[in-house]
Amino acid sequence: MLDCLIIGDSIAVGTHKFRPECVAYAKVGITSHNWNKKFGNNDLTAESVIISLSTNDWEKADTYGMLVNIRTKIKGKRVFWVEPNREEKFEAVQHVRRVAEQFGDSVIVTTSWEKDHIHPNRTGYKNIAEKTR
Repeated sequence: MLDCLIIGDSIAVGTHKFRPECVAYAKVGITSHNWNKKFGNNDLTAESVIISLSTNDWEKADTYGMLVNIRTKIKGKRVFWVEPNREEKFEAVQHVRRVAEQFGDSVIVTTSWEKDHIHPNRTGYKNIAEKTR
């Protein structure tokens, strides 16, 4: 079993830079739907799993359904969701919180954002790395 797995979008790619010991199934700009198509058949078993998905999902996408589908495939002792920036992606935040609560997972909130209001800055990524160790 892997010790650590990071899955998701560009925030997952950035998180991997601060947790290089983890295996990453991540791609910049990927939606939850496309992540599931590209990586969903991989073994998602790890001691801890860090998830950053939903930020790139379209307004009419079945984000909640996709996140539940992905989460049911994960076998890990500790699962962490990186919450999207609340101001920019309120609906995505609600989906992440709902799935995390449903599965008893942890949600990581960062208040340290780059100027684009989507990606955490260096402090934000360090915060994610520390909270998932």
